[in-house]
Amino acid sequence: PGFSFLLFFSVYCQDVIQDPVISWKLKTESAEMKCSHKKDISHTQMYWYRQRPGETMTLVVYTPFRGQPDYGENLQSKYSAVKDTVETGALTVKDLQPDDSGVYFCAVSKHSDVRKHNS
Repeated sequence: PGFSFLLFFSVYCQDVIQDPVISWKLKTESAEMKCSHKKDISHTQMYWYRQRPGETMTLVVYTPFRGQPDYGENLQSKYSAVKDTVETGALTVKDLQPDDSGVYFCAVSKHSDVRKHNS
């Protein structure tokens, strides 16, 4: 049986840096991507998105600083996100499969005190 290689791209945006830029991994391995930003310390929230070829971007996980990651409908057995500091965070994709290939984007935003109201 031949090896199955998976390709990951991350992108550089102004004030937001991702590492590595390109990553090749074997099937069933894990891939870790790191993100850091140079914005002010009010930017405490981090979002990880994935874009598969020919598809739109989808949210993988939201990670607030000093809070629990929100994986939404994504399985925590597939993804692991950490946010150790205001400026840095990381996403790990576990048990890599062909569907996991794509471009992964990191975005940051400011903390908001907006609450959901029951209506």
